[in-house]
Amino acid sequence: MIKVGLVGFGISAKVFHAPFITTNNNYQLVSVLERNKQESKALYPFVRVVKTIEEVVQNEEIDLIVITTPNETHFPYAKAALEAGKHVVLEKPVTNTSKEALALLEIANSNSVVLSVYQNRRYVSDFYTIKEILDKQLLGEVHTFEGHYDRYRAEARPQAWREHVLPGSGILFDLGPHLLDQVLYLFGIPHTITADIRQQRPHAKVDDYFDLRLDYGFLKVILQAGMLVREPGPRYLIHGTKGSFVKSGEDPQEALLRAGELPVGENWGKESEDIYGVLHTELNGQIIRQHYPSHKGDYAAYYKNLYDSLANDKPVKERIEHGYNTIRLIELAFESHKKQCTIPCTDLLKVEYR
Repeated sequence: MIKVGLVGFGISAKVFHAPFITTNNNYQLVSVLERNKQESKALYPFVRVVKTIEEVVQNEEIDLIVITTPNETHFPYAKAALEAGKHVVLEKPVTNTSKEALALLEIANSNSVVLSVYQNRRYVSDFYTIKEILDKQLLGEVHTFEGHYDRYRAEARPQAWREHVLPGSGILFDLGPHLLDQVLYLFGIPHTITADIRQQRPHAKVDDYFDLRLDYGFLKVILQAGMLVREPGPRYLIHGTKGSFVKSGEDPQEALLRAGELPVGENWGKESEDIYGVLHTELNGQIIRQHYPSHKGDYAAYYKNLYDSLANDKPVKERIEHGYNTIRLIELAFESHKKQCTIPCTDLLKVEYR
């Protein structure tokens, strides 16, 4: 039984962490850090609510600390937890700088504890499906991969820390890690990055749009996200020497969790057939164009895999080195935008993702 302390109880904790910790019999949620409220008590009356990170870190009962607070707290909170000998789950984008990520890696190693990055977009239906299509080489050699994470939110949200000028705020730090981690997982480290990062909404104080171009030689990757896309196109467009895969729609898990549903049952994470992607390619000498059934999404797999790492000494699947590479690419993207040029992807760690 892994005893868990949850740091923060905002959307991240409520939607992406607590439901999976409390429905997995290998974990026990024992404490929640909430500075000003006790919202967690309404859902989980058995937890102890505390007000400071010190109370979580110094609790000898706790084995694992899950940090879901704003980005500027990630480094000091994780550092304190690791130095106290606790295992740590750190929400993306890990830290605000690659230097901080390397420091946490060294601390985790020196204390022989697990430090994992929470990358739930590895466990969504479209990514599972894309991974299968590429592993089966159904498109031939891929030459273009395009990923989008678009929303329509024209109004300002003055209470949202991500929309204020703070370390780690803005859309590139928020949504960029999802897309970048997926591409690093699928294709490895790019040769260069070229970035266009903008403030499109008149009230915007930080970036709310990005266009990243990653060059792999034969393969070109395009990643885009924006907040003024009322009618989104496909989320993914993948083209290879034999065919194409085009995928629209959204994995259902987040919407269900926000509506208060628990992640249980055989149909959890199952996409509607009307948003299955279109596979247009050549198979066994025949040209086919058909809907390709989506795999079920499964956020719960993250905590299942983590338990194997904590209890059974299995390798960590979402490593701090992966988080470092994501942050390093974000740093290089901002450098590219500032200098208006293409930047070599230097200093990334050559580490396995699978």
